[in-house]
Amino acid sequence: MPDRVRIYEVGPRDGLQNEAQPIPLETKVGFIERLVDAGLREIEATSFVSPKAIPQLADADALLPRLPRHPGVTYPVLVPNERGMARAEAAGANALAVFTAATDAFTERNIGMTVDQSLAAFEPVLRRAAELGWWRRGYVSTAFGCPYTGAVDPHRAVGVATRLLELGLDEVCFGDTIGVGVPGQVRAMVDAATGAGIELNQVAFHFHDTRGTALANVVAGLEAGVRTFDSSTGGTGGCPYAPGAAGNLATEDLVYLLDASGFEHGVSLETVLEAARFIAAALGKPLGSKVGQAGGWDAATGAAIGRATFPVASAKR
Repeated sequence: MPDRVRIYEVGPRDGLQNEAQPIPLETKVGFIERLVDAGLREIEATSFVSPKAIPQLADADALLPRLPRHPGVTYPVLVPNERGMARAEAAGANALAVFTAATDAFTERNIGMTVDQSLAAFEPVLRRAAELGWWRRGYVSTAFGCPYTGAVDPHRAVGVATRLLELGLDEVCFGDTIGVGVPGQVRAMVDAATGAGIELNQVAFHFHDTRGTALANVVAGLEAGVRTFDSSTGGTGGCPYAPGAAGNLATEDLVYLLDASGFEHGVSLETVLEAARFIAAALGKPLGSKVGQAGGWDAATGAAIGRATFPVASAKR
């Protein structure tokens, strides 16, 4: 049987959190509905951080109860502390992610804590989530490079990941936050992780396409045995610490690669392109992903699949 890859969708959370213009609740719901229709089954929906810190996600308490509930579909939410955990629990969450980084310089600027302090803050959150039976993930940002201290040794990132797993996580996700990683670093990260006793099925990668290396890094991860990758439909998002940066790896680009490479994943390219165009129109931006522009490709006929027609459809449903 073909290998199966998990596509972990981050568009509604990471893709939208830095947008300058307010995004209506109805638009977010419509976007997530389309992602579910496309076959995505793990969709990071929002973040229960302070509304003052991330105003675009201030509607988390209202959004989560509105989402379509289907067997096999989960909506992990980002939770930074016990206050956020209480909000997430009240809103009906059943899966969460916590976030730290490989360097103190980044965590101090991003969340106002050192790495050690962030791990201490997560302990009661993860203990409560375990009591409730929630699925639990941890992010290690700046795993490949930090905007303040430069290159990051993979063993340093893996050391943080190991400490996260000791807190009871199901998986850790290594993030190339500023998009500086290349395939050799991905292989080194996997080697360091497995050498530290982390199972391959506990490893995920989150690549930004800042310098055009995201898909190459996915291929390196696949060749090393990793089968979970984050992506953002429409390629939305990016990092405020990487000025001029492109967004996250686009889900449609990832789906095309996996289809053409013979991996199973359960996501319809045509339908995810519809979701990508919906959110691009809602944000008033052109769809910048490569497959979003060119469409997919039918190897049997040579015809494009899902290529956009103009004008782009309205975001209204």
